[in-house]
Amino acid sequence: MLDHRPFASIGQFRNDWLDAHHHFSFGEYYDRSRMGVGSLRVWNDDTIKAGSGFDPHPHRDMEIITYIRSGAITHMDGLGNRGRTERGDVQVMSAGTGIMHAEYNLEPEDMQLFQIWVVPAQKRVQPRWENREFPKVAGGLIPLASGRQIHAAANPIEIYQDAAILGGVLSSGQSDRYQLGRNRAAYLVPTRGRMRIETSDGERIEIAPRDGLVVAGVETMALTALDEDAEVVVADVAL
Repeated sequence: MLDHRPFASIGQFRNDWLDAHHHFSFGEYYDRSRMGVGSLRVWNDDTIKAGSGFDPHPHRDMEIITYIRSGAITHMDGLGNRGRTERGDVQVMSAGTGIMHAEYNLEPEDMQLFQIWVVPAQKRVQPRWENREFPKVAGGLIPLASGRQIHAAANPIEIYQDAAILGGVLSSGQSDRYQLGRNRAAYLVPTRGRMRIETSDGERIEIAPRDGLVVAGVETMALTALDEDAEVVVADVAL
């Protein structure tokens, strides 16, 4: 099954410092047909103006993965963590029993990110925060954050769920085949470059940057960059 969600069709919220687009129901945007996929609950595509950001606020029992599309984000939390995560890198916060945090764009220009929430299988864990640099050269999908044993050798940031967030850059014309499995689903969003997605069941579709696509019930999917180099972020979740 392929379920294409063009960027123009997803939810939107805007104020004087934040331009947010919601792939799933979030805040004032509600669509009962878009409540998430498996344990994937939130995928927000945010542009944050320079010198602004999210003031301190609480979370609990959620895995919050932030992938930086451009610029950098500065994180601060009640545990004493402070860190700066740059374009192409990822930060993970396991909210667990509860954490107060803030996220600011302290850079001189606007920044863009994906904020992805995964409902954890294990609740009331000790809160934690971690960020990490990842390779930015063309190649296959790289697990950025994962709770799946099959990704252990790649040493992603751990999350408390049978799920993974992967990222990858493909050169124009390059393909990468990913083993999914019929009891799993993927939600993927290209950050730049058009892509073609083909499944082992013979379905195919072309999608544009910032479009969302659900791929479910197939053994494998192949991702191909079309006219130019493409970058994509993928959530792999159990159904």
